Amino acid sequence: MPYRTYHNYWVYILTNKPKGTLYIGVTGGLDDRMERHINEEGSKFTSKYNLKNLVYFEEFQFINDAIAREKQLKNWHRQWKINLIEASNPNWENLWKSLDPETSSG
Repeated sequence: MPYRTYHNYWVYILTNKPKGTLYIGVTGGLDDRMERHINEEGSKFTSKYNLKNLVYFEEFQFINDAIAREKQLKNWHRQWKINLIEASNPNWENLWKSLDPETSSG
């Protein structure tokens, strides 16, 4: 297998409404993962709570860094997560739509 010098990984937060239920995940393909969440194939938890709005994400080069950040965020108090989201996305806009509006189905 050839060695990749760079790959993208993302830690992301989904919700169903501003300050609603939050889901934190990590992925190596944000567009594909979002399509799966929107089609209710992403996880049972996101399907159950209708979590389809991407409100926050961070990009990493190394999967170990992304996993460490995911674990860190999952251990944060809820208000800290809300503050993190609102620092960069105060209106809780669905950021995934703005990444690629032509492929957005949600």
